[in-house]
Amino acid sequence: MMENIRPIRSDEDLQWALAEVAPYFDQPPAKGSAEADRFDVLSDLIEAYESRSFPADDRDPVSFLIGFMEMTGRSQSDLAGLFGSRSRASEVLGRKRALTVAMIFKLQEEWGLPAECLVRPYPLAVA
Repeated sequence: MMENIRPIRSDEDLQWALAEVAPYFDQPPAKGSAEADRFDVLSDLIEAYESRSFPADDRDPVSFLIGFMEMTGRSQSDLAGLFGSRSRASEVLGRKRALTVAMIFKLQEEWGLPAECLVRPYPLAVA
């Protein structure tokens, strides 16, 4: 199972790796199994590529979230599904509503986003 793992050097490689790990979120592999090892290796490769390609320290949480969504092909509708409301997703992306702890937790748990990239303070748009 590990034989088809390859370095991530491009956005196409990243899309492949993300597609490879996506099923593991619905059905986590058994600890200690070859599938669990594969998931760990792919996750480390994804994290390393994203760290090199998309340094998070210079972007505010909304910019980071938007960049991640663009990179992974996720839409505002996907975010609305995660947050439980289209208007909530729109308000967050439009900087009219701050990310809450619950939202950050869901982004970390469901999409694998690092919480440290989402917890920084950032200005909201003036209504």
